[in-house]
Amino acid sequence: MLEAVLPIKDKLYRYALRIVGNQMAAEDVVQEVLIKVWQKKEHLTKVENKEAWCMTVTRNLALDKLRKKKVILDDVDDHRNISDSQMTPYRALQSDDTMQIIKEAINELPEAQQQVIHLRDVEGYTYQEIADITGFSSDKVKVYLHRARITLRHKLTSIYA
Repeated sequence: MLEAVLPIKDKLYRYALRIVGNQMAAEDVVQEVLIKVWQKKEHLTKVENKEAWCMTVTRNLALDKLRKKKVILDDVDDHRNISDSQMTPYRALQSDDTMQIIKEAINELPEAQQQVIHLRDVEGYTYQEIADITGFSSDKVKVYLHRARITLRHKLTSIYA
């Protein structure tokens, strides 16, 4: 059963990191998910969408971790690698500034919109998969995503206009 989960462990980590905001806490959450998968391996054979089930477990464990402990948030920049080694210092600075503005704009969104935009635009899940992961209806996912994108568009165009 772990062979079904190991290919998505990076997605689980990014999702946990988005929720808890701390690298070590996110690693703990993913480890707890893997333990839960092992413990529920008989149950998982009946689960149709194992990835959505794992993402839901990740979300629940990450939220539990936030409730139990006050986690010190790491800056997301500590976890981002710049892959373009030929980027000029000016472009790197400009890119960092843009990423910071986008992160701040996303962090100002309501929590549900933050989750949906992360799952759709970062992780690439379908509307139905997001609904399965979050427990929202598919229509609610579309509404949250639409509202988040409109809000982000207004904020970013007002900055760059």
